[in-house]
Amino acid sequence: MTTQQISDAELAGQPAAYWTGVAYEALIAYTRAQQAERGYTQPQFWLLRNLSVNDISPDGEGMTLPELREAMTSYIRPEDDLAAEAEGLLSRGWLTQDADDRLWLTADGEQARVDLARNAPAIRAALHEGIDDADYVTTVKVLQRLIRNAGGTVA
Repeated sequence: MTTQQISDAELAGQPAAYWTGVAYEALIAYTRAQQAERGYTQPQFWLLRNLSVNDISPDGEGMTLPELREAMTSYIRPEDDLAAEAEGLLSRGWLTQDADDRLWLTADGEQARVDLARNAPAIRAALHEGIDDADYVTTVKVLQRLIRNAGGTVA
């Protein structure tokens, strides 16, 4: 589908699922490309975040790959290979692994998480270019309403 020469009335009749799917793929691809240019992957950043007591981890305890997969179930993509991503972090010294196969964040890994998080505002700014906050808020509210109308829940 294209929006070239389509009236607002015609656009209003187009399926939201199509446009949300296109948006999702484009936003993920852009974000991942920006992260790759900076030397890391989105799943690597998620691993660091999920193991940090200063971020997502409630207790800073190590986790196994299956536990991490479960924790990330709502946002991990089918092509994401957490074992390979964890290996990359282990080789950088950002994670360690114990005898029970639990992954633990190192001090260097915590510093890397903090450093990598500093990239998010620039990525967000590029994606939000030309969109004022009021329009963005309206869009999110519309998406939340669509979700509820479809029987889903909004966190």
